[in-house]
Amino acid sequence: MNDEAQPHADLPEVSVDIDRPSSFAPPPAGEPEPLLRRSYLIIAAVVLVAAVALAFLMRSGGKGAAAGPVNAAPLVTAVPPGRTPFTMKVAFTGAIVARYDMPIGVDGETGRIAAILVEVGDHVRAGQVLARLDTSVIAPQVASLRAALEQNRAEAALAEADYRRAQQIANSVGALSKEEVDKRKSQVATSAARVKAAEAQLAEAEARLGRTEIRAPADGLVLTRTAEVGQAVTPGGVTLFRLARGGEIEMKALAAEQDLPRLAVGQSTEVHVTGLPNAVEGKVRLLGAVIDPQTRLGEVRVALPKDPNLRPGAFARGEVKVGNDSRPIVPQTALLSDARGSYVLIVGADDHVARRDVKVGGAQPNGIVIAAGLDGAERVVTTAGAFLHEGEQVKVAAAKGAP
Repeated sequence: MNDEAQPHADLPEVSVDIDRPSSFAPPPAGEPEPLLRRSYLIIAAVVLVAAVALAFLMRSGGKGAAAGPVNAAPLVTAVPPGRTPFTMKVAFTGAIVARYDMPIGVDGETGRIAAILVEVGDHVRAGQVLARLDTSVIAPQVASLRAALEQNRAEAALAEADYRRAQQIANSVGALSKEEVDKRKSQVATSAARVKAAEAQLAEAEARLGRTEIRAPADGLVLTRTAEVGQAVTPGGVTLFRLARGGEIEMKALAAEQDLPRLAVGQSTEVHVTGLPNAVEGKVRLLGAVIDPQTRLGEVRVALPKDPNLRPGAFARGEVKVGNDSRPIVPQTALLSDARGSYVLIVGADDHVARRDVKVGGAQPNGIVIAAGLDGAERVVTTAGAFLHEGEQVKVAAAKGAP
């Protein structure tokens, strides 16, 4: 007969005869007999159920121990990354700025702005008037000094003519003494000195008048204008205009310390500016001479062509191609890191997991470039590596498309 039909040999046989109340002791005096009988019935039923459950557990446990599998190895996806050719690039971010940003303010006269002659975005020439100050005070002073100069010149001319006549009379008839001639000669010198003093005073006043006109120091593009008509200005005060000398625009960016040695002046650069659909071609113009000790970044300046769409202040991202290479590229999920550094998990020929320390060489659209640590032939665990342990045995899933 089958084992299922036979009761377990080690189980005690329990038998409860519910219909034989005579086997129980008579109830004590004064206690109701139906209540006592009900208690005995409940106890007997509980014992019976426990015995049946124990027999079932022992029978199923014995079969499970014989047929149950041992701990199964986890199933993982591990593929050899191979070696992928790619273009090495150095990327950096920054902003569009004027190559030579020139602030322009009041040079030497205090006053109020009477007129503004340019606007933001205008191209100006060297010496062109950008704004004028009120000249109601200094202009009359200049006119007065000009009149004084003309008067002094006339007096000097009269003194010169009088001196020449005195010389002729003294030499011809001797009617004038030498002292009289010398006196008139002194008047000539005094008049000439007054003329020079008047000329200097007029020149100073004209210079002050000229400074009431705010002029462009060089050819360029007006970037900003803070000047307003009626605004009171003083020397050394606020900047009224900002000028991009020559209209030259460039990108000012910061590059990582490890990327700077791969850059060189003159390298072609693709500059992507926010809002522009196409990249702008530029060239590396300047590399910073120092590294910021706090951020570990260095300055890079990229010269850009003149374009009205390149506005100073716009965010920009630059990329410089520095060469071609062929290295293993792994998915980002395969790269792990801890206190010892970056690493990946590989599956050996015996299907046991091992740690492999790697050096990251950058990022590509299809994954992380491994600069050192892998040759491309290893089976690298692509996902869920953080749940595995070194030395653990795994089962490698078949590659997609494999039989």
